[in-house]
Amino acid sequence: MIRTGKAGTMYVFIAATLFSIGGLCYKIIPWHALAINSARNMIAAVIVFTFIKAIGHRIRFNRTVFIGSLCIAGTNNLFSLANKLTTAGNTIILQFTAPIFIILLSFLIFGVKPKKDDVIACILVLLGIGFFVVDGLSAGNMLGNALALVSGLSYAGVFMMNSSKDSDPLSSVLIGQIYSVFIGLPFLLAVREPTAPALAAVVILGVFQLGLAYVFLTKGLKTTPAITASLVTGIEPILNPLWVAIFYKEVFTPMAMAGAVIVFTTIIVYNCRKARVREAS
Repeated sequence: MIRTGKAGTMYVFIAATLFSIGGLCYKIIPWHALAINSARNMIAAVIVFTFIKAIGHRIRFNRTVFIGSLCIAGTNNLFSLANKLTTAGNTIILQFTAPIFIILLSFLIFGVKPKKDDVIACILVLLGIGFFVVDGLSAGNMLGNALALVSGLSYAGVFMMNSSKDSDPLSSVLIGQIYSVFIGLPFLLAVREPTAPALAAVVILGVFQLGLAYVFLTKGLKTTPAITASLVTGIEPILNPLWVAIFYKEVFTPMAMAGAVIVFTTIIVYNCRKARVREAS
């Protein structure tokens, strides 16, 4: 039988895998970033709302839920814009500063001191991601880099949605997705004669990359600490270009492979150590 903590980590892993198909789908859609984001969130909101109704969950709204919804909307929109303004490598590495922000915010807001294993794993995951994208790093557009960095802060907030007793991640996700729909709606309405491949890619983004991914993430966050969840999702920036490499025949460099090994090894060792601690307690 799978322990609750292990199941939660697995849900987060599945969510990260679904999140990772975004890069592949974005390549197919020649629309404005906010138009893509609005369309995928429109579909995702239907998926999340259907799930909420299916399990009999009551949608809540309070200060904590509101802050969580802003983190969801901020992450979705900032990441989409950054992808258009700077390199994909810059966007990924800057967004995945999230574990650092979680450690800082947990200490500043809740007074929680980071554990040694958390800090070491955080450093190694960031190092691995840095190895993986170093060939693609460039100065890029400074505005794009800034937006990607801020998306790392909002992404940290996504993982911390379950940190307060007044939180309700499912409500935050749904409301944040609705915000995203309206933010990008003017750009979506400006799209003319969308192609079948673009529409298919949008549906995949909405159903799998955002809708089901956030359902799995919110389930995982119920039993997975924020820092652990953010580290597990460190596989996303590895898988994202991997799918592109497979379907677009892009070549992996030795340095990229080294980065992937560092990230996967760190996540496996980190979670094995966490599992032993849970079993001993």
